[in-house]
Amino acid sequence: MVMCMPEIEAPQSFYIRQECDKAAFQHGFRRAHGETGGWRRYSSTTAQGALWLAAAGAEGPWYLALDHSGVVAELGLPPADMAGPGLARFAFDSLGALYEAMPRVYQLSVSLPEAPLDTFREKVKNLPQKTEAERLVVQRVGQDIFRASLMEYWQGRCPLTGIVDPALLRASHIIPWKLCESDAERLNVHNGLLLSALWDAAFDKGLVSFDDEGRPMFSPGLSEDAREALRWQAPIPLGPEHRKRLAWHRETLFQQNQQ
Repeated sequence: MVMCMPEIEAPQSFYIRQECDKAAFQHGFRRAHGETGGWRRYSSTTAQGALWLAAAGAEGPWYLALDHSGVVAELGLPPADMAGPGLARFAFDSLGALYEAMPRVYQLSVSLPEAPLDTFREKVKNLPQKTEAERLVVQRVGQDIFRASLMEYWQGRCPLTGIVDPALLRASHIIPWKLCESDAERLNVHNGLLLSALWDAAFDKGLVSFDDEGRPMFSPGLSEDAREALRWQAPIPLGPEHRKRLAWHRETLFQQNQQ
């Protein structure tokens, strides 16, 4: 990131236009909407919101603007003090630094609410739901979308153990699917953790939970051998929406196993 922001070239040179197009297209934002004031705007058929790219010159700095409040909040980068489109702008001292940030922008844009819900509604709009078997098909569609969204949000990695093997990862609901009051809640990535299979089983049964800092809490009912098997590397990074739902988990499913 850079502290000093030179003025943006307007209109952008052919080189900058090409590099902005490549940065956007290679990271899922393939719909170009032209240029205004030196900022080139892009959107996606699969991701929410729009982004803008610009540069002060061929050597940089390079700039990114976003209009998705959730992405801005969770991107983890300090905004630049500069005018421009969107809700926030970010500055990068090189094109390589911009490229490092772009995958996370896309991952958040496709996984944060309401993107999974929109995908679900589109996929099931013509599916019958009259019988129990038909409703189970719809539920499986939703669970598949939820898992795919968690894989994006958590970057294909169990944040607790570091495991990245997809076959060993589970989409763990904090508030269980059957207890959610709406499809929006069932498909909300803030109601989910991407856990390795053993941790998922323990979490689902309320034998473990997590405090507000993402550290594991163990039920007294767990044997020493089980605790030893439940190894972990680092706390889970949690935002306020995850913490709110984990408070429910601690007070209900986890507390039931303390009695």
